[in-house]
Amino acid sequence: MNIATPNRPADARLWWLAVGMALSLIAASATALWHLRRDALAAQTRELSLLSLALADEVERSLQGAEEGLLAIRGELAEGRLSASGADARPALQTRAKLMPLVQTLWLLGDGGQLIAGSDGSPAPEPASFLPALAGLAVDDIAISRPFRVDALPEAGVALAVRFRAVPGIGDGWIIAALPATSLLGAFSAASPAADARMAVFRADGARLAGLIVASQVLDEATLAQRLAARTSMELHRFRDGSERLVGLHRLQRYGLSVVMTRDLDAVLHEWRAAARLTAAALGLALLVLFAAVRVVHRADRRRSEAQQALQAQQARAGKLESLGTLAGSVAHDFNNLLASIVGFGEMARDLAPVDGSQARYLDRVLQAAERGKSLVERILSFSKGGAQTSDIFELGPVIEEVLDLLAGSLRPGLVLERALEAPGAMLRGDSTQAYEAVLNLCTNALQAMPDGGMVSVHLRRLQIDEAQVLSHSQLAPGHYLELSVADQGRGITPAIMEHLFEPFFTTRSSESGTGLGLAVVHGVVAEFGGAIDVRSRPGKGARFTLYLPEYRIVATSDRPQTELVGASPPSTAARSATTVLVVDDEPALVDLLTAMLRGLGYQAEGSSDPQAALQLLREQPARYAIVISDETMPGLSGTAMTEALREFAPGLPVLLISGYGGPALAERALAAGVTRVLAKPIERAELVQALDDLLA
Repeated sequence: MNIATPNRPADARLWWLAVGMALSLIAASATALWHLRRDALAAQTRELSLLSLALADEVERSLQGAEEGLLAIRGELAEGRLSASGADARPALQTRAKLMPLVQTLWLLGDGGQLIAGSDGSPAPEPASFLPALAGLAVDDIAISRPFRVDALPEAGVALAVRFRAVPGIGDGWIIAALPATSLLGAFSAASPAADARMAVFRADGARLAGLIVASQVLDEATLAQRLAARTSMELHRFRDGSERLVGLHRLQRYGLSVVMTRDLDAVLHEWRAAARLTAAALGLALLVLFAAVRVVHRADRRRSEAQQALQAQQARAGKLESLGTLAGSVAHDFNNLLASIVGFGEMARDLAPVDGSQARYLDRVLQAAERGKSLVERILSFSKGGAQTSDIFELGPVIEEVLDLLAGSLRPGLVLERALEAPGAMLRGDSTQAYEAVLNLCTNALQAMPDGGMVSVHLRRLQIDEAQVLSHSQLAPGHYLELSVADQGRGITPAIMEHLFEPFFTTRSSESGTGLGLAVVHGVVAEFGGAIDVRSRPGKGARFTLYLPEYRIVATSDRPQTELVGASPPSTAARSATTVLVVDDEPALVDLLTAMLRGLGYQAEGSSDPQAALQLLREQPARYAIVISDETMPGLSGTAMTEALREFAPGLPVLLISGYGGPALAERALAAGVTRVLAKPIERAELVQALDDLLA
């Protein structure tokens, strides 16, 4: 009887094949998991690095704002414009504290550490708590204190200090400003990517000013300072409490601070660990699991490649459009300069031509062609998003009515629109489309703030401001205004959100329902009109947005109706002849045009094609000129940059900025630089006359 023996070589080969397949599957799975882990860490590292950099920049901007306020106070002390002692000291400091974002309390300390004055009764922080030490603080340096308790703050605060020297009556000392310690965390609470993310701000000596990284700090401050100094900007670090975290670090050299942001590695890799457990369980399915894993990896790579290709194509399209827009804007800017010469000299030649002659008709044709060229430039600039806005006289009431009628047709149940337009015939000067967009954005925001229903009240009235006022987000000069308010009964606005209310792309709604541009557009429109914004709100009590827009009024004279801004009369011929205007433009033809036009209007006019030379001339003789007319785009020194430098020695000198390339962004930049008025190229003589009359009035 023959007994069949097993085919051991075949079985061995089968086992070896099974083992080989199993090992191949394990190797493939392990490789795929390693790649996924690396990609997950890389993605989180990039995200954490960008977010920590953005938060560090925000912290630095906040500190810079407080520092600039302290330097301004130091300048007022040196010039004797700020009373440092007596009954006037506290109200003066209170006023300046209100004008400084985030700052709650101000103190003046003498060189011996004694309190000279304070904006309230809170005790000043100990001088020994500052770094660098106050005793050796240079005039150009700034010191930051440890956290301390301030009566005016519900939480711990930190203080910034700058030195002043030789102030009459008090000698040397320090100006100290207290702000909430949590303000050093910026928008971290809103921009935090996950609950495990943590942020802290440390001083150079290791003192923690705000935030928290680990539950209990084990290291002393000296050791912590040494380790922070040795850290790179991004690393994976194991802490003494046993947690392993991704750490992003950015240093603010000016203030001696380190901004640290971390994420827990377990939370970062949570999804990856789940994938690893699933893969381990799936290994028992052998070849089927292997096939599925290969297929998943292949599909993931393909999707990633397709996504990258789509992103590259999108970036290429965006880059192409941006390049075209830049090119179009540059060409339009140069073309505007040519049109300005054609329009200006054409108008002057038209004045000298016989009224009914052929020369007058030909010149009229030239000016008509220039107007068509101006329209062409406006269309080009609308593509490049850099054009100046149109300026017309229009009635505000019908614009508001149009917006409210549009919204009334699509109101959700439970929403009510209340209107009280108490300024019939009220006029504005500017772009009516911009005004429409601003009112629409305000009303839309108010309606969206009430998901459960409520009332939106829209009021318009005339208002006369006799004294300058400080509003929530701007300052209001004396004059005649149209006050447009939009109030809702929604959830209200918290102080933290109020600080970032008009920042572009800042929104409290999801990405599907909000872009964060609506209020930024409103801010730009108000700046374009030369107005101001005030926001009042309490959490749970709704919000009220109030726009103050300069009213354009019509004043009747005995000869003819004359339009002008708020109650000012045009200057007389004698006043014009005694007024010297300086024209600054890098185009000599435009300098010749404007100076000739101004002299024809009765003004004394001088011109310069070199902005640096013009600035030096103004610095040497600031009282010689009554108005400065400047182009914006000039080589070496722009019009806004020249205005900023001019404001250091001639803060009250009116500056008329002329540009054909800028739009609302230029309006905001010009307002921040101290420009009095902005006009669009090519400028017509009537528009120039009106602007000069307004400035001199």
